[in-house]
Amino acid sequence: MSPDKHIKKDDMSEIIHSIQQEIEKAIFGQDKVVEQVLVGLFSKGHILLEGVPGLAKTLLIKTTADVLDLDFKRIQFTPDLMPSDITGTEIIEDSAHGRSFRFLKGPIFANIVLADEINRTPPKTQAALLQAMQELLVTAGGHTYKLDEPFFVLATQNPIEQEGTYPLPEAQLDRFMLNVKIDYPSENDEIRIVRETTASISAVLNKVLTRSEIIAIQDHVRRVPVPDHVTNYAVRLVRGTRPAEPSSPDFIKKWISWGAGPRASQNLVLGAKSLAIMRGANAASIEHIRELAFPVFRHRLIPNFNAEAEGIKPDFLIEKLLSSITHNQGRLS
Repeated sequence: MSPDKHIKKDDMSEIIHSIQQEIEKAIFGQDKVVEQVLVGLFSKGHILLEGVPGLAKTLLIKTTADVLDLDFKRIQFTPDLMPSDITGTEIIEDSAHGRSFRFLKGPIFANIVLADEINRTPPKTQAALLQAMQELLVTAGGHTYKLDEPFFVLATQNPIEQEGTYPLPEAQLDRFMLNVKIDYPSENDEIRIVRETTASISAVLNKVLTRSEIIAIQDHVRRVPVPDHVTNYAVRLVRGTRPAEPSSPDFIKKWISWGAGPRASQNLVLGAKSLAIMRGANAASIEHIRELAFPVFRHRLIPNFNAEAEGIKPDFLIEKLLSSITHNQGRLS
């Protein structure tokens, strides 16, 4: 597809399907994960991928960058990583006019940034991503630099219980639109993985979209209509996660310390708009909202001591919440 070609609305779902097919040449049995990653990209959000080592989290992100023909940088997070290793640093440069400082851009200056094993570095270094993720800006050496669009951070995280990990602060977690869990593949998919990754021939990936076309789709996402009852449902769902809210369910008051903030409502609606485009729908629906509830909420619900003592996980609470909120304008049943 040429960089100047205008993407018609009717063609978008077909184009996005082509992207999914290309990614799935290298990533097997993770259709839902691939779809959620693309939801984040087209919504101008960021993704936190969580799973045990060896589930192709890094390969998924690299493959996505290859298929989309975007500038890609990888940052391997380690305990000794410094903030300047991410944002960049000023160096002294000799010239005919004497010595001067020059800013050497760090790996954050890319279209797709892989923050690999983000929870293996202390919070001070994790926080170096905050301004870039929220404002598309980097401040260093007293100067502020604008990042090129599209800008998409995909961070991988090993389970918190593993040794040598640092939990991400709540403010950092809230910057991620979705927390996507990658699980073990099915037996058939694992057989295919072993066959195809141990052979001498690797998949040839075709580039599907250019940078300007991705930005065009992102702009179109904002124009997708959302009926009032869908917006109301998203807000009711989010407010239902807050234990201080009078109308929240009893199990939320019992097991949650802090619920989701307004950014969760925004992300639910934006994600529903992206899903509508990807599936050829004319408008966002309540079903789209419900599908995205798990990845939007699971990193925003903070269980209290009672929940931890009883082994209650966020996904269990989200499932109960979806059963407690009716489709009828999002009223609590």
